[in-house]
Amino acid sequence: MEEHENKKDYNEKTRIFKIIKEAVPYIVIIIAVILIRAYIATPVRVNGDSMYPYLKEGEVLILNKLDKSYNRFDIVVINSNKTKIIKRIIGLPGETVAYKDCKLYINDKEVEDFVGECITDDFSLEGLYDYAMIPEGYYFVMGDNRKNSSDSRDYRVGLISKKQIEGTTSLRLYPFNRLGKLK
Repeated sequence: MEEHENKKDYNEKTRIFKIIKEAVPYIVIIIAVILIRAYIATPVRVNGDSMYPYLKEGEVLILNKLDKSYNRFDIVVINSNKTKIIKRIIGLPGETVAYKDCKLYINDKEVEDFVGECITDDFSLEGLYDYAMIPEGYYFVMGDNRKNSSDSRDYRVGLISKKQIEGTTSLRLYPFNRLGKLK
């Protein structure tokens, strides 16, 4: 009888060990996915039309959370007032930004704008915020749909601190017919 109980205990422990052994790879995968989404990359959905026509409502992009070197015209995801917004970096720290007669000026030099058509009203950084230049650690961002974008021209968004930028996005996942690298 005792031998039968020992065998029963042994079979039960073997069965539990086998279940745990089979579950470990799945647990590792789940933990890896959670860590990747939290610290490396995560999908983001375009809401609204402030980046139209380049990005359209409902498109899904990959946010690269590791990229912390921001350049002019990079598309970034920003945490603005607890809302995630997608914009394009226009002005970098230490620069002046102005728009005059449908032309973008950085440090008083004309720069070819990403948006080709004349849809941006005239403004200057100094006129908007009384700053001679963008402070260190801040960026001036705009949407591509300049007539319909809450961006750094709007005091409610303002200049964006580096801490507010969650990362860059340069890959479109959905819709599948537009899958690929953003330019």
